[in-house]
Amino acid sequence: MTRLLVVEDDPDLSLALRVLLGRRGYEVSLAADGREALRLLFAEHPSLMVLDLLLPGLDGWQVLDRTRDMSDVPVLVLSGLGAVDDRVRGLRSGADDYLVKPFAQAELLARVEALLRRSGPGRWAGEPVEEDLRLVPERRSALWHGGEIRLSDIEYRLLQLLVRNRGRVVTTEQLLDQVWDDTTAIGRDRVKFAVLRLRRKLRASAGPQVRDPIEAVRGMGYRYESSG
Repeated sequence: MTRLLVVEDDPDLSLALRVLLGRRGYEVSLAADGREALRLLFAEHPSLMVLDLLLPGLDGWQVLDRTRDMSDVPVLVLSGLGAVDDRVRGLRSGADDYLVKPFAQAELLARVEALLRRSGPGRWAGEPVEEDLRLVPERRSALWHGGEIRLSDIEYRLLQLLVRNRGRVVTTEQLLDQVWDDTTAIGRDRVKFAVLRLRRKLRASAGPQVRDPIEAVRGMGYRYESSG
């Protein structure tokens, strides 16, 4: 049975979501604050997380940030914060979808189903993301063909984003937006030189006999080609 994690501090809404999702055949775990959310997230490895942002203690923004450091599990933000800036911030911070309260039950279910269809099994820190690649978020490094590569924060986020979209082109604009939070044209050279540094580190670690997994797609952006 597909397990979902609902992170919501309103007990009435939390129970309603459990009933609604349970009727669709999902197994639902509930967390009422950010710390409990992270504990359940890494203990249970759910297939999807529904995340409120206004939580006591550790808020939803912090939960989302820590989640994205450790996993690519799909995250649907469900929040009363409906301003455009909040929705943009949520998506830039790593949410896969954003739904504003109050919401229609049918729309919530449709969005959950769409995210689950599009996503594969979630990948987690400590597990290989490719046969020869493992991301180590606590050290901001990568294990590539058995050797550890120390990365800058930018290089780590760049590699993480490319790997999350393995096999698909990530445009220069998307990289600027999600890695640098900068969509200006003047920033395009940042991407070019950061990718060059990252590729050099990968080649230096594994040697010339190993194929470089990052491919430049002329006029578009970059793609991580799976080794599998």
